[in-house]
Amino acid sequence: MLVNNIRHYLFNKSVLSRLLSGQQRLIFLTLAIALHVALAIGAGRYVFTFRQAPKTPELDAEVFFIKDEPPPQLAPPLNQPFSPQDAAPVKAVTADKVPATMAAPSAPTAEEWTFASKYTNKNSKGYRHSWGQQVRSMMGTAVEGPDQGEVRFRIEIAPNGTLAQLDTLWSTSALAEKLARKAIQNMPALPPTPTGKPLIFEKTISFSPFASDGPPTYKDDCLPDTPAFKNPFAWDGKSEQVKAQPAPTEPKLDAQAMEECLRQLPKDTLEAEMARDQRIMDQWGSSKTGR
Repeated sequence: MLVNNIRHYLFNKSVLSRLLSGQQRLIFLTLAIALHVALAIGAGRYVFTFRQAPKTPELDAEVFFIKDEPPPQLAPPLNQPFSPQDAAPVKAVTADKVPATMAAPSAPTAEEWTFASKYTNKNSKGYRHSWGQQVRSMMGTAVEGPDQGEVRFRIEIAPNGTLAQLDTLWSTSALAEKLARKAIQNMPALPPTPTGKPLIFEKTISFSPFASDGPPTYKDDCLPDTPAFKNPFAWDGKSEQVKAQPAPTEPKLDAQAMEECLRQLPKDTLEAEMARDQRIMDQWGSSKTGR
């Protein structure tokens, strides 16, 4: 109604002429335009607000963390007296355990020494094995405990079979080294070396109920040795870094040397094959799977 009245007065020249004049007309016209603009803005806001979809109220989310804790252990009451019977089962189990033992192997027979004194392949392999077996046979029974262990020697045998030099490289048992040195000093006379030259080698003597040096196998002695692995990136942190070159492959034997080597090879024994299989199982077997 108010808007219509304003329009009536605005567009009715006779009325405006009588009521307004000059500057008053300009002010009145400005107010009328401003009123129209205000009404238009208000109407637009109302329509826009009415058409908007109502907002969904946001819900406050609560996060709960569950901590996994072991069940509490009930402490024994302090006033409960301790009786010696509580520790009796543990003592009984400990007392009943019998330490493992392994008797000393028999000394090499005369036939074995005869073969060893003639076998020249692989740095007199048979002689080296018989020498170690002779030493271990004179050391007695190995008993499980702190005295068990191993000792490694560097040995030089003169051409006539006598001991020329003996050096200890390392030892894990003082008793094992003591017994081994005593056995070496009291060894009987040995046959001459197979090559008629000094025999120099290293040998580990095991004084343990869980290890034994079984007879070796000879069937692959005529083949070249596999080069020993050497880490090319190993460095002591002090010297100049130089990449190690792989070891050269051992050349194959010529026809004459191969014939002589094959002639010395003995027949493989069942004991030698069993000892070889046992060494492989000790190296690659698993105590968890039993394989």
